[in-house]
Amino acid sequence: MKQTLKTTLILGASTNEERYSYKALYKLRAANHPVYALGFREGALAGISIHTEHQVSWNDIDTVTLYLGPARQESYYDYLLTLKPRRIIFNPGTENVEFEKRLRDAGIQTEQSCTLVLLATNQY
Repeated sequence: MKQTLKTTLILGASTNEERYSYKALYKLRAANHPVYALGFREGALAGISIHTEHQVSWNDIDTVTLYLGPARQESYYDYLLTLKPRRIIFNPGTENVEFEKRLRDAGIQTEQSCTLVLLATNQY
């Protein structure tokens, strides 16, 4: 079965190897998914720049995987709606009922799941 590559935006990307966003970036790259990274501090991982500002040039994003708690998500609501990804994954600790409803109302799938588990079980 041929794998479909999914361009993914990691929101909450970090250069801290203890963070799940760090681990997810490496796992996504190992699976050959194109990755963009947005975080609070600039840096680079596996040849991918972590940006601190919204990027208007990013398009065709299939999946956004969230690594920000609900309190830090609000400033990204409009930006993520503008990107029109196919789905947004709310990793453990990022669940946000209000935002999930807005996304679904806009036709964007939401999923409360763990990106690392989805990748490990070939369900990404």
